[in-house]
Amino acid sequence: MEHLELRQQLIHHALRLGATGLSRGTSGNLSARCPQGMLITPSGIPYAQLQAGDIVLVAPDGSTDHVLAPSSEWRFHRDIYRHRPEIAAVVHAHPPYCTTLAIRRMPIPALHYMIALSGGPEIRCAPYATFGSEELSHFAVEALTGRTACLLANHGMIAVAADLDRAMWIAEEVENLAMQYVLSLQIGGPTILPDEEIARVVEKFARYGLRGRPPDD
Repeated sequence: MEHLELRQQLIHHALRLGATGLSRGTSGNLSARCPQGMLITPSGIPYAQLQAGDIVLVAPDGSTDHVLAPSSEWRFHRDIYRHRPEIAAVVHAHPPYCTTLAIRRMPIPALHYMIALSGGPEIRCAPYATFGSEELSHFAVEALTGRTACLLANHGMIAVAADLDRAMWIAEEVENLAMQYVLSLQIGGPTILPDEEIARVVEKFARYGLRGRPPDD
């Protein structure tokens, strides 16, 4: 079996979607770039039942010869890889706070310096389009321009990175930012950090750790 380690990583992180509260049931999906295209979780299979052979290889043209269907959101995974050569992992989930903001079609502003992990002063919310559609893929790619995360209106969120560990970390941190934003709105709203401060933090994050992860403070 090709790319066994990568398949196992996808299963490991798919199980973490539920454990971290990022998604429930079979919602959400993950993928990783590989030389033949991408490996992605299948459609409708409970994560606890996944085996390495269930992970679907999808070619750059969207074709596959696997007996299982790829995730219904395979298109925006494929298109993100097309437009972002530095990206090798995509996590899509429906965490409660991110999805609450997405339902309201509200981007996440710079209420905390950790917003810098997204690459800029705001985590955008892409317009709504039907799941699995070419239109949704276009909106997602656009919302991710210069960013490592975005919300999808009335849907959920996406996090992208150079590897699955970092993509999952970004997804968890974005959900934490969303929670802080929702809670702050209940006590008068956040004080927003200026763009130049976020630019400084983006630069500092790039120098920390092996993969740009900021240190615990």
